[in-house]
Amino acid sequence: MLIDASQSALLVVDLQHKLLPVIHGNETILAQAVRMARIAGLLEVPVIATEQIPDKLGPNHPDIRALCGQVLAKSHFDACAEGLLPALPAHVRQIVVTGCEAHICVLQTVLSLVANGYRVLPLLDACGSRNPSDREAAFARMRQTGAEPVTVEMVAYEWMRDSRHPQFREVLKLIK
Repeated sequence: MLIDASQSALLVVDLQHKLLPVIHGNETILAQAVRMARIAGLLEVPVIATEQIPDKLGPNHPDIRALCGQVLAKSHFDACAEGLLPALPAHVRQIVVTGCEAHICVLQTVLSLVANGYRVLPLLDACGSRNPSDREAAFARMRQTGAEPVTVEMVAYEWMRDSRHPQFREVLKLIK
């Protein structure tokens, strides 16, 4: 089943100043998250972010924060335990997820979203952990519970469906 922009939201999990430097491949993770958020904006897909204890870990990176329509502060690792579900627009049934750490906040949130009946699509090229083995274990577990790992390009092209999409050229600039 293709990913449908009209039923989607992008969730950005905890891409914060104090957390990002310790994430393996952090520059790539951030760049891919920003790319996905820009594409979401062009295609009018809502972008919601979380920040884990922002008073201690600081806000999300400014490049990503500027692209988010809504930011939820939380202390739970699972964003669903702290206001994510009511923040999701009623039409949203598919949630693309980027962020860190893949084996903690991303994983727990993904598991809860799946349990709540959402189609959840974590981004392989935009989720990270300090240790690559933790990230790999998280993606294995997400797959086992029904989440469908995808990439930024997969999502972009599925959201557009057709090279005649009015935003195709703008999205293509972000991908190339």
